[in-house]
Amino acid sequence: MIRITRYMKPFLLMLLAAVALLFIRADADLTLPDYMSRIVNVGIQQGGVESAVPEALRQTTMEHAFLFLSKEEKAEIAAHYELVGKSSPDYGTYLQKYPALAKEQIYVLKSADKETIEQLEPIMSKAMLIVFGIEKIETNPSMAKKLMPTMKIDLSRLPPGTDLFALMAQMPASQRQQITKSVNLRFETIGGEKAMAQAAARAVKSEYDALGMNTGKIQNDYILRTGALMLIIALISSIATVSVGYMAAKIASGLGRDLRHFLFEKVMRFSGAEFDRFSTASLITRSTNDITQIQTAMAMMVRMVFYAPIIGIGAIIHALDKSPSMWWTIALALTVLIGMIGVAFVIAVPKFKIIQMLIDRLNLVMRENLSGMMVVRAFNRQKYEEQRFDRTNVDLTKTSLFVNRVFVIVMPVMMLILNGVTILILWVGAHQVAQSTMQVGDMIAFMQYAMQVVFAFLMLAMLFILFPRADVSANRVADVLETSITVLDPPEPRHFPKPFKHTVEFGHVHFRYPDAGEDMLQDIDFAIEPGRTIGIMGTTGSGKSTMVNLIPRFYDVTGGAIRIDGTDIREVPLKELRDKIGYVPQRSNLFAGTIESNLHYANENATEADMRRALEIAQATEFVFSNPEGLKAEVSQGGINFSGGQRQRLTIARALVKQAPIYIFDECFSALDYRTDARLRSALKEHLAGRTIIIVSQRVATIKNSDQIIVLDEGKVICKGMHYELMESCEVYREIALSQLKQEAVI
Repeated sequence: MIRITRYMKPFLLMLLAAVALLFIRADADLTLPDYMSRIVNVGIQQGGVESAVPEALRQTTMEHAFLFLSKEEKAEIAAHYELVGKSSPDYGTYLQKYPALAKEQIYVLKSADKETIEQLEPIMSKAMLIVFGIEKIETNPSMAKKLMPTMKIDLSRLPPGTDLFALMAQMPASQRQQITKSVNLRFETIGGEKAMAQAAARAVKSEYDALGMNTGKIQNDYILRTGALMLIIALISSIATVSVGYMAAKIASGLGRDLRHFLFEKVMRFSGAEFDRFSTASLITRSTNDITQIQTAMAMMVRMVFYAPIIGIGAIIHALDKSPSMWWTIALALTVLIGMIGVAFVIAVPKFKIIQMLIDRLNLVMRENLSGMMVVRAFNRQKYEEQRFDRTNVDLTKTSLFVNRVFVIVMPVMMLILNGVTILILWVGAHQVAQSTMQVGDMIAFMQYAMQVVFAFLMLAMLFILFPRADVSANRVADVLETSITVLDPPEPRHFPKPFKHTVEFGHVHFRYPDAGEDMLQDIDFAIEPGRTIGIMGTTGSGKSTMVNLIPRFYDVTGGAIRIDGTDIREVPLKELRDKIGYVPQRSNLFAGTIESNLHYANENATEADMRRALEIAQATEFVFSNPEGLKAEVSQGGINFSGGQRQRLTIARALVKQAPIYIFDECFSALDYRTDARLRSALKEHLAGRTIIIVSQRVATIKNSDQIIVLDEGKVICKGMHYELMESCEVYREIALSQLKQEAVI
């Protein structure tokens, strides 16, 4: 995938926006378990009381609390609380909120800002806990040993109704400090000040009850307020998720569009040398299936490749904050998960490259069968072709099934790990809750964070499934995009002189196909004067088509030079060169559309008169205009709704519409009968007078009247001359001629 990252530049801003939204989503998702923990811990267990610092408390409670505080702590508390009685100016307001004010004075917290709460909480939490504990012992003396096990006096033996606070007041200050120290020591073993504050919140709730406050409303308000915040956070997460999904789809589809565009543009500039490297079936697979794989993986990567690490690392940090002692549960789950993903990765990745090659093979077999259907039926080879297709299909199926089976096993094992770690956390967490070292809400939050960690790795595992195949596809696409084009416009182009003289000269030309061991053409040296017709003949494989393909630079010569009007064709822009040439290939290629659209392919500005004239020269008017639709007649893909001879004549007409000064006819008369061939040649001679014409043909009758005939054999020019000269001096030509024509027609 790294090789195609440069094509991501147009989507960089959108990608950065998606990453920013993923951070927002991750932050929201990581916040939700903490709020759930608060609902359980504060909203349910603490009755909605958030702090161990009461907003108000009775005067007697404050006096009782002062018994267990140092002089400095008393001063700190007194500085932040205000005594309210019947003479206070806001008595009516306070009475409505704290009904117990009617019976006794109360202390009200002056400011409940965060700094004040943090300052007072360690002091008030231990004081409230001791006061609450002694009140419990007064109510039930049997609880004395449980609540204050370090007390030297057995409080459970005191007479019922004994005022313990009065008794404590008579004790020396050092003995009261022992009670405070025992409380501190007890909570240090189970969580320190945090655990003490959480326990003291229940004492505060009891004090609120004594003040006559509506503690049920306090609890409901807290739960509803926290729940509303959770809904807002969940909504933010949802909006971010939808936005990221939209951006991921835009980025992935845009990348797929651009890759297809650049791939098509690149292939359109391929010379014959590049086409020799990549088969048609492979190029089709690369531009369709491979880019689809990249697109799918990119959509998943934008949504997950950044989000999964963020949520995974964030969840681990939050989980350890909730319960550092349970870190090993997450570590165990991740170790098993990473090991399983690694094994699956090593087994499956090599198969992805094989799958893409098998898809290439399947496309090849399918294309051969469809294009050669008539041949298959003519030789009754349907069964053989079915077996050939079946072998390729079965190979692809087996490989795909193997990969799918590997990853099918991965998901159940992941769910097993997920459920296993849930049970493990519940088991360990329940013991810690029982030992008062952990709260229920914290256990629930830890479990949710652990799930987020595992799900983050599940998401990464999904990427591991998609990424290897996409990486193989990306490399295949990059191979095409990074292919060096061998036939290019010159860096400092020259132009043909004006007026243009359409001479063609081969100057000691040599040519070798890429990776070939020897030259295909050797020392080809001849010249064609303007307005002359040259025929090229030779044995099969002698290099006839290769030679004429060098003129429009479908390949570049490897030695020597080809000059048109004295200018080396490698020094002229390709467009200018090809504008001068009307080319008719061996294979008649027509495009889906109409006859008119195919003729316009050569010249967009051609008039109907130009097209009629070209069809007339090509001897195609009879079958074109016998159809009521005429030039508007439909042409199927490849022109299969026309016969071979008709396709050849339409292809010739298309080249004639171009009205080029140089024409190359490469074996394009082979499907014509001799009568049509003769009429076509006669029309060409009449209407293309003054043009340079090169005709490649195996038919002696087609080229016998040429101004010059060149005979090739094994890539070399063995004879040059007119027909009658070659009949006398060239044995190869004479053998071909005698094999085709009667003795009297040859002379």
